[in-house]
Amino acid sequence: MADDPLTAITGRTAPLLVLSPHPDDAVLSCGALLAAVRRPATVTVMTVFTEAAPPPHTLSARQYLRQTGAEHADELYAERRAEDRAVLARLGVVRFHAGFVDGLFRRSPDPGRWRVRAARLVPELGHVYPTYRLHLSRGRLSPRDGETLRRVTETIRELLPRGRGLLLAPLGVGGHADHVLVRTAAALSGLPAVYYSDFPYSLRAAADPAFTGRLDATEATWDQGLDAKAELIRGYRTQLDALFPGGRIPRVPEVYLLPAGLSEAAARTVGGLS
Repeated sequence: MADDPLTAITGRTAPLLVLSPHPDDAVLSCGALLAAVRRPATVTVMTVFTEAAPPPHTLSARQYLRQTGAEHADELYAERRAEDRAVLARLGVVRFHAGFVDGLFRRSPDPGRWRVRAARLVPELGHVYPTYRLHLSRGRLSPRDGETLRRVTETIRELLPRGRGLLLAPLGVGGHADHVLVRTAAALSGLPAVYYSDFPYSLRAAADPAFTGRLDATEATWDQGLDAKAELIRGYRTQLDALFPGGRIPRVPEVYLLPAGLSEAAARTVGGLS
């Protein structure tokens, strides 16, 4: 591996698949590094959760819609996808919207007749994550999310077959189940992966030691191009006020964990990181 592994990543000619749980996450956490990639055409950002679902919505989902000023979830997510397309086009990277339903709106698979009826009156009964605070942000995957995890893992393998490149995946800092699911899918894919610290959640939370302990990873930071990154982040207008009250985006270096053995795995698959 090169002395500076992140610089080596920016100079790669092999494919790099960046896993973004939602529109904005890849740029929030990796935007400065991605802007430095010398061959952006080799980079694909796979945005996983890009859809809402029709009402009835849970109380947490309705609160989120009010927070963003949106009247309808489908219109909000159409706008979020458009924002993502525009920002990633500025970076020149390839975009792939996977079309999975956001955790706030994800309904239970095969809920049963009684639950379908009850959910008409109490929508929480029909959702995988009934509340944000008690369920979606607790750092755990629901047992009812197994099929989504399987399908996301399969999609990753389809976009980056074994032996073809490297993943950038979220660490799941902050405990959002969608981020944890994508992290888990990356690990299950069997592909070599670098994990990024989820910004801005990293300002107030730490990575899960149960996961990072298994990585035996080396931490690396990237602090080039942070001012330009802030301008990219402002392209996600629907999320800006909620993420950064007052509009001030902290100038914080990006943090990456490179697991032990990554250089050897990369060497076997794509001829190393350089």
